[in-house]
Order: sequence, then C-alpha cells, then structure tokens
Amino acid sequence: MARKRKELPLLHDVTISGIAAEGKALARVKLRESDESPIVVFIPYGAPGDVADVKIDKKKHSYAEGHIVALNSPSPLRCNPPCPSFGTCGGCKWQHLPYEEQLKFKRQQVTDALERIAKVELPEIRPTLGSQKVWGYRNKMEYTFSDKKWRPWEDIKSGKEFTDSGNALGFHIPGAFDKVLHISECHLQDSLGDDIRNFIFRFAEENGYSFYNIKENRGLLRTLMLRLASTGQVMVCLSFGEDDPEKITRILSAVKERFPQITSLLYVVNLKLNDSIADQEIVSFAGPEYIEEEMEGLKFRVNAKSFYQTNSLQAYELYRVARKFAGLDPDTERDENTPLPLVYDLYTGTGTIANFVARRARRVIGIEYVEEAIADAKLNAEVNGLDNTLFYAGDMKDILTDAFIAEHGRPDVMIVDPPRAGMHEDVVKVILNAAPEVIVYVSCNPATQARDLALLDAGYKVTDVQPVDMFPHTHHVENVVRLQRR
Repeated sequence: MARKRKELPLLHDVTISGIAAEGKALARVKLRESDESPIVVFIPYGAPGDVADVKIDKKKHSYAEGHIVALNSPSPLRCNPPCPSFGTCGGCKWQHLPYEEQLKFKRQQVTDALERIAKVELPEIRPTLGSQKVWGYRNKMEYTFSDKKWRPWEDIKSGKEFTDSGNALGFHIPGAFDKVLHISECHLQDSLGDDIRNFIFRFAEENGYSFYNIKENRGLLRTLMLRLASTGQVMVCLSFGEDDPEKITRILSAVKERFPQITSLLYVVNLKLNDSIADQEIVSFAGPEYIEEEMEGLKFRVNAKSFYQTNSLQAYELYRVARKFAGLDPDTERDENTPLPLVYDLYTGTGTIANFVARRARRVIGIEYVEEAIADAKLNAEVNGLDNTLFYAGDMKDILTDAFIAEHGRPDVMIVDPPRAGMHEDVVKVILNAAPEVIVYVSCNPATQARDLALLDAGYKVTDVQPVDMFPHTHHVENVVRLQRR
C-alpha cells in the first residue's frame, strides 16, 4: 500500500525578507513547530516587507517553495503592476517592484554571485546601469497562435459559459505547453506592436482562419514575430502551419495595406513539429528580408533568424561599457606612437561588438559557433566599410587553440560574451596561455561568470564591475567585468 504523502502546510503571517538570485522573494521560517531551525522558502511575486499567508507547494531538504494565498500587510515597496496579465503570462515578474528597487536587487544579485562563487578580490561593484526605457523597450517579440485559449480555473470551475471562439494569439502559459494566454496589450514593445498583432487576430477571426493545434500539428496560423528597430524600420514575420497560398496572400495583403510603415513583411511555411524557423526558408512578401539597427553611424542588418540584443537603446550602453573597459573608447586619448591593439572577440554572434570597437583596433578577430551568425557578422562589416575584421565559425574550444593564436597574433585585448552556461574550461586555459593584457567579460549569467572568474584569477585581477539592466521588470541582469593581467 502506497504511503500517503504529508499535506504541506499553510503558513500564516510570514514576513518576506529578501529577493533570491532567480527573482523569487524569500522568507526564512519553520515549516512546523517541531522543526529545529528555519529554512528558506522561495515565493514568487513577493516583495521584501510583505507579511503574507503562504501555502507550501514543494519541500526539499534545505529549502521549500510556496505561493502567497493572502497578502495581510503589503510591503511599502510595492507598486501597482500596469499589465492586466501580470502574474499569469509568466513574464515581467517584478512589475510590482519600483524600478529603482529592481536595480538595487540586480546589483545585489551580481554582488552575491561574485562574492560567494568567484571568491576573488573585487573592487566596489558599481550601481546597476538602468535602462533608458523601462516600458516598450523590446525590439523583438514572438507570439503563438493557438485554438486552445487559456481559461482561468475559477471561470471553468464556476461553469461560466464562454462565447468567444477559443482562439488565442499571445504567450504560452508556464507549465501548460498546449495553452496560450491571449494578449490584447503588452507593455514590452511599442504600441505599434499591439496594433499589428490585434489587427492580425481580428482579421483571422473574421475570415475563419484556423489557429494552430500543437497536439495535432494542424492549423494555418502558427507564430508571429514582430521586430521594431530603433531606426523606425518594422519587420513582421508570420509562420504558417499549412501551405495555403490563397489564404496566406489574403492575410499578408491585408497587413501590408493596413500598415504601410512595415518595411519587411515576411512569411514561412513550417510543417514540422516544432516552432523553430532556424531551418526554414523565409519568404519576402514585401520589402527586403532584413531591417537595420544603428549605433554611432554603424548599421547592423537584422533578418528574421538573426540574434540582436532585444533592448536596442540599452545594447548601445552595454557595448559602450565594454568598449570603455577595453580601452577602446573614442574619447580616450591615445599616444600616436602606440600601435592600435589586436582584439579578439569570442562568442561574437553577429559581430555587433566586434564591428562596434573595430575603429579603434588594429584588427578584430571574432569567433562564433553559429555559421549563419558569422555570415551576418561579415556582411555587417562589409556594409560599414570595415576592412580590419576577421570572423571564424566553429566550436570555440576547437578554433581558439594555441596554434590559432600563434598564427593570428597574441591579443592585446580579449572580449568574451559567452552564452548562459559560461566558458568551457579548455577555452579558459587557452585564454590564460594567450595572456592578453586586458579581458572584458560580458555575461548574462553572473553565476557562471563568477565560476569563470575564479579560473581566471590565476593570471588576472578584477579591476571593474558594471551591472547593466537590459530587461526591466525581470530578474535578468547583464554584467561587465574588466580583468587586468597580473
């Protein structure tokens, strides 16, 4: 006979004391009176200073997870979230916290990671560099069509009759892969994005277009990508789950007529089981297959498959920090007798940083795993008339070898911007052997950055740390670290 699991407790008047690394609030409590000592409970959508009743959902050996069932005394830090989907769609989980407080928590997140994981000598960590725009800051949004609209459990349980079609265009609900929360307003992108998305939804409903069913892999309308560049250029890319030229042409023609400001109107027919379009043919219905972003007169072509930092204005600030830490700032005076530096840009992506710093470098060598990204990097260098960049595609630990460095020269400056997992240990060893005078480490994950800083500590000292907020109202934070050779 199976043992009956113990009912997890409901805790009354829990005081929330802080914010954890992954953005959840935390409290330290005894789950039962018989417990010898309190444990940490992670609580989403809480704020330091809240006093709340908390239902425990999961219990591990050293921590627990729970959710607020009653907010008895709201924290004085709390503010009103502007989004009606707050707490449901799974994004923007810090809307209830003032932006100034978010920046403090992000700095603390960086501080905790570097002190507890890296355990290296650190300078004073600078205040988080805030985003110029805290709403409407994203240049790219992706939405999903579904014939399985998410319904609140309370509405279903009450027996409420639904009069709508059950179709949705919005975001997947966390933990429910086949359900989509319909979105009529999203504060993450300029309101033009709402206008385009809502028009497409209404047109599809009024004209009887089928919405995608992920379980059965059927339905015409599948996904929608919107890119609104800082230059004012607009890209719309619709993905279709069935090849119906007549219906595809009708809806794209309607979008083109209603929104003449769209500069790049694209589509893809994707018949496979997943939504990724990386391996699909992109077709231009109207306009070129790309839009352009711009920084300091440099133009960066962005196509439907390209990676580009999703906060254009703040990406510029991030790259300015990296360039300054690298000693390549155009405002910095240089001795005319000192040769320009050789720069390596590891994990270069589409070469945005490499091309951004190239005017102050003798040569920039960029390395990236994704071949398509390297093709974009070369194209962007060509578009901007830069002839001092070289780009290589392949696995970092296979390309960046001692032989590669012997052939291309030892770098004076090395800029690294790895994925969330950080750098492979073999790459760290080659960097130490290459012995650049300065390393600038840009990271979207302070925890793995801290692990790598511990490995680099043998040859390098951390001289500067600058957190940068690219994603207001989320717990995510970029961090730029400058290291000087010992």
